[in-house]
Amino acid sequence: MPAPIKVELVPHRAEWARMAGEEIARISPAFGAGLVAIHHVGSTAIPGICAKPILDLMPELAALFHLDAPKLAIEMLGYQWCAEYGIPGRRYCTLDDSSSGRRLVQLHCFQTGNPEIERHLAFRDYLRANPEQALAYDGEKRRCRDLHPDNSHAYTEAKAAWIDSAMPRALDHDRRERKYSTIG
Repeated sequence: MPAPIKVELVPHRAEWARMAGEEIARISPAFGAGLVAIHHVGSTAIPGICAKPILDLMPELAALFHLDAPKLAIEMLGYQWCAEYGIPGRRYCTLDDSSSGRRLVQLHCFQTGNPEIERHLAFRDYLRANPEQALAYDGEKRRCRDLHPDNSHAYTEAKAAWIDSAMPRALDHDRRERKYSTIG
């Protein structure tokens, strides 16, 4: 289990999308034929809000077997494999800079159909489409950082209530968007 890290929030950086794309291209071969997609999620994927400068990527794999099969290949790319790490059905991995020890990337790997995939994507897309909600989340993140500046685990737990309260709206938005995108 990775130890808590200091919570550093920085203004959104346009290069995060490029960096996510580069890391997706670098790690995709390690997942092999079971890879369905790798999604850029988390606050670095939401323009206009502050974020910890750590990319959150969500590999989606066709079957549970494909979650564990690439373990060695992912570790060879410098990632620490942390197994489920508190979320059943997930494989969690972290990539830290070897010289500074700074966290760079977190992988949240799930099998297609896991409800966490829909939750992550719906939340991201809801905040992208609703700047006022994104700014409210930004404020909550800052509040939680001020409460727990040196403990990323406590910070994440503190903002969970806000995320949980927004999730029904995010899922409703996601379902409406998918409905309208398939018409015509």
